Amino acid sequence: MAKPDSTPPQDDIDDLKAADAQDLHRAVREEGQDELDRPFSSLFFSGLAAGMAIASSLIAEGALHAALPDTAWRSLVVSFGYPIGFLVVILGRMQLFTESTITAMLPLVTRPSRWAMRRTLRLWTIVLGANLLGTALAAAMIAAGLLGDSELRTAMLAVSVGITELSAGATFVNAIPAGFMIAILAWSLPNAREQSFLVILAVTYVVAISGFSHSIVGSAEAWLLLFAGKTGVVQTLGELILPAVLGNLLGGAGLFALLAHAQVRGEMNGQDES
Repeated sequence: MAKPDSTPPQDDIDDLKAADAQDLHRAVREEGQDELDRPFSSLFFSGLAAGMAIASSLIAEGALHAALPDTAWRSLVVSFGYPIGFLVVILGRMQLFTESTITAMLPLVTRPSRWAMRRTLRLWTIVLGANLLGTALAAAMIAAGLLGDSELRTAMLAVSVGITELSAGATFVNAIPAGFMIAILAWSLPNAREQSFLVILAVTYVVAISGFSHSIVGSAEAWLLLFAGKTGVVQTLGELILPAVLGNLLGGAGLFALLAHAQVRGEMNGQDES
């Protein structure tokens, strides 16, 4: 009697394989194309929700900071609060500016056109504005004592004040690797599948412990410092938020997106570019 064939079906084998660079490029590019086609209201309210939700990173860090003694290792544990907002936003499929730097950039570099450039700038403007409005609303509620008690508010201020230690130029440089790493995260997620939680946790924790500047999480800290009277408007916008935005753009859209496209450009055919 012949032995039953134990070889798994080809579909099952394909499911076990990791997507190659071309597959990842196509998946991220198609996601970016979908984002470019979304109406203003969808982008705005998704970005607003993301801005408010990302503030949970600051809240979690503040809670850990308040609960731990002042030791040399406290910052390493406090940094475990940093990924919380990213987990909520990314797994909740909300619109985050730093993710959009690569997803929107791939359609543009694949088929450059004035239309694609306009749609990319439109997407970035809407999402960034909505994200910053969301973090400002969350920070205003924290400063007004509507989120958490006074001890938690004091701890969040202590966590936030670290961003004022860098000059505008240093913040810009410090934001480049943050943009690069968040772009890596957006690139990796189609391959992560069931490990998405761990991938988001690992990448954003590295951003946190390295002290890299993320424009949206950093804006929640910057707004809180402003509303608490610790900084002025010019410092908040010109030295804390704007340099981080520009650095994230350079790291995500300027470096990683172009490198991600360059590695598959020579293998792409006309169908891939459509």
